[in-house]
Amino acid sequence: MTSLVFLIPIALFLGGLGLVAFLWSLKSGQYEDMDGAAQRILIDDDELEGRKDGR
Repeated sequence: MTSLVFLIPIALFLGGLGLVAFLWSLKSGQYEDMDGAAQRILIDDDELEGRKDGR
């Protein structure tokens, strides 16, 4: 029973910390471009290097 005195506040703190991290990621734009990441995996690395060189 005495262990619950320590575990409940720790669990609430970690849950609040996770919520704050999630809200921060929403405000910083982490979830803005969901389709871009899905399309980038289909592009060849050679094509990207050619674009950087200006070809």
